[in-house]
Amino acid sequence: MYYFIGIKGSGMASLATILYDLGHKVAGSDIDKYIFIEDELKKRDIPIYSFNKNNIKDGYDVIIGNAFDESNEEVKEALANPNVKTHTYYDFLAQLLDKYVSIGIAGTHGKTTTTGMAYHLFKDYNKTSVLIGDGTGHAVKDSHYFIAETCEYQDHFLHYQPTYAVINNIEMDHVDYFQSIEQYVQSFEQFANQVKDTVVVWGDDPHLPHLNYTKRVLKFGISDKNDVIAKNIINNNHGLYFDVYIHGDLFGHFALPFYGMHMLYDSLAVITLGYLENMDADYIQKRLSTFDGVKRRYTVQEVGNNVYVDDYAHHPTAIKYVIEATRSRYPGKEIVAIFQPDRFSRGLRFAKEFAESMNLADYPFLVHFPENAKKEAGIDIDIHEIGQYLPRAIVIHEDEDAVKLLAEHDDVVFLFMSSKDIYKFEDMLIDYKSTH
Repeated sequence: MYYFIGIKGSGMASLATILYDLGHKVAGSDIDKYIFIEDELKKRDIPIYSFNKNNIKDGYDVIIGNAFDESNEEVKEALANPNVKTHTYYDFLAQLLDKYVSIGIAGTHGKTTTTGMAYHLFKDYNKTSVLIGDGTGHAVKDSHYFIAETCEYQDHFLHYQPTYAVINNIEMDHVDYFQSIEQYVQSFEQFANQVKDTVVVWGDDPHLPHLNYTKRVLKFGISDKNDVIAKNIINNNHGLYFDVYIHGDLFGHFALPFYGMHMLYDSLAVITLGYLENMDADYIQKRLSTFDGVKRRYTVQEVGNNVYVDDYAHHPTAIKYVIEATRSRYPGKEIVAIFQPDRFSRGLRFAKEFAESMNLADYPFLVHFPENAKKEAGIDIDIHEIGQYLPRAIVIHEDEDAVKLLAEHDDVVFLFMSSKDIYKFEDMLIDYKSTH
């Protein structure tokens, strides 16, 4: 029995479903509050218990979520029981990756989308298993490939040594752990040099071209200094159109139903992976043209004359990308942007940048930090830390009064952005506008 402490965590749920798909018995525990990530667990009838030390039994393999330590009664019980094997999430995943031709997807922005896109490309090319940071995990017995989202948070990705890696970009983040951009960049350099074969990086990034690589590198981008180059780019409300040149030779023409330049770069990274595994351009075009995204990354609902978008954006640059993509996709509609920050440290460090990104919207709304936002030592701020730099933004709670205020807008795009469960607030607005 594999038992997961913190099974509703995005990576933990993915790993649990993978082990289930491989034929193992799986169970786990977590908080009682509903989290959308648990849906995939319930589809497989994987038991989810409340935390209780009596859940831990002799003979279990216990996988401990990154957010848990011995202050959790189950963790304490598992570590104290000599008849229980314990693993951290990242060490267990590292051992799993070593069994396959593995691909690790890293970078500050775009990891989840790129992982999902790569899986969509590879899954019919050869047997492929995947772990995505939106709670999605799929495994096929006798897989050839294993694709995993590999996050830099607290240097967790330094536990992995994939066959290939993608690094989409580097921009300062996780300021509760990384003390400087130099430390942050150094971690990515170390990760890149742990790759067994080739690392694929965005060559137009301010940091990535200058790392000290000891492994083979392929750089993608739009400038001529790259190995994989997109040229003749059209980015409009019909999608992305571009030609790809590899080492100076035309590789193929691509017409993809994606919006925004960030999606062009994600696509180039995945096209490069396909090239490394000897896929031809026509095959890659055919597969990518049917990729419809991943959970909570630009999830669109069109109800009446309004468009509702739920996105995981929780960094100023991600918010900027989402708004810019929306301008491309819905050029005739005004944008009502609703953002809820997740970490106080990130809100403090990037307050001005959050305001600048939200200022790109026609109507910016800032939602108070969620009640369950983790208190961080030495930081005592609220949403007005960001709001002071954008006086025209309206500060709201996730309540009925705010729903009524938002509902005054019509024939618009509502962008709901947060790593927290802001999609519930979106549902409140959709229900209200549908009945009033």
